[in-house]
Amino acid sequence: MAQSPSRLDIEKLSLVERIRLVGDIWDGIAAEQESLEITEAQRIELRRRRDEYRSSREKGSSWESIKNRLQTKG
Repeated sequence: MAQSPSRLDIEKLSLVERIRLVGDIWDGIAAEQESLEITEAQRIELRRRRDEYRSSREKGSSWESIKNRLQTKG
């Protein structure tokens, strides 16, 4: 296993370099996602949420509404 960079090393990177690093990490995780299994409890919860979404789509909020709420809290 390769040595991981320290937090100080990461903080020395430019913003663009840190974004690329995060992207590389995410790509590595995504490539291995098939090896991750969810528990039966997680599967049940995902189905429950999916079914709730499908039965009440009109109860959701628009992105504009969510942004406005977040901006007023900040």
